[in-house]
Amino acid sequence: MKPCILLIEDDGDMRELVAGHLEHSGFDVQRAEDGIKGQALALQYTPDLVLLDLMLPKVDGLTLCQRLRRDERTSRIPVLMLTALGSTKDKVSGFNSGADDYLAKPFDLEELLVRIKALLRRSDRAPLSTKHNEILSYGCLTLVPERFEAIWFDEPVRLTHLEFELLHCLLQRHGQTVAPSLILKEVWGYEPDDDIETIRVHVRHLRTKLEPDPRKPRFIKTVYGAGYCLELPSGDNQEALAQLVQQARDNRRTAA
Repeated sequence: MKPCILLIEDDGDMRELVAGHLEHSGFDVQRAEDGIKGQALALQYTPDLVLLDLMLPKVDGLTLCQRLRRDERTSRIPVLMLTALGSTKDKVSGFNSGADDYLAKPFDLEELLVRIKALLRRSDRAPLSTKHNEILSYGCLTLVPERFEAIWFDEPVRLTHLEFELLHCLLQRHGQTVAPSLILKEVWGYEPDDDIETIRVHVRHLRTKLEPDPRKPRFIKTVYGAGYCLELPSGDNQEALAQLVQQARDNRRTAA
């Protein structure tokens, strides 16, 4: 069966150009010209991937992406945003709304194909537990690939596919600084030029789920000019940090 891609794009010429190229490359493509139809088709077909323009009539792309992420039926579908808005601020907004990747117009159709294949490979990847050389647990952190979940200080934390992949990449090298280029290659499956903001946004999301105070990270540290380092506690220090993490959890539950 061909992978199904839902293309939500209001520009008719662009929509047909992209859809034709994808169909020629072996994909089944469903088309929508506005956000309302796009959401309806996402629920009807549960596609393997959504290509989403930001500047859409009726419901804009950011709002639609948030809706897809909140709905259990579509929350796990990879979303690649296609937009003429290519500034760092626009990328951050896209990632914060739940996008997995972001491609600014004008783009090369072959580059789009590379991004799509990378997202599909990651969403369909074999469970990590089948790879005997993978580290899935260290100290207070255990990754559960079947549920895209982390057991963090004895409590489950639900992660997105990207967050899971990013945390797994860092866990493989805990205590070491991991360069952005290696993270982009392992997690995103391609090597865009200096796309550091992509990593920053997802690191920030991970910190909000794992750190007692995301503004002062203790575990996922930035090594300026070099990359990121996952430092997991051990020994006597682990018990004190466990209490700190639990207190932060209690505070968040109270605030909610």
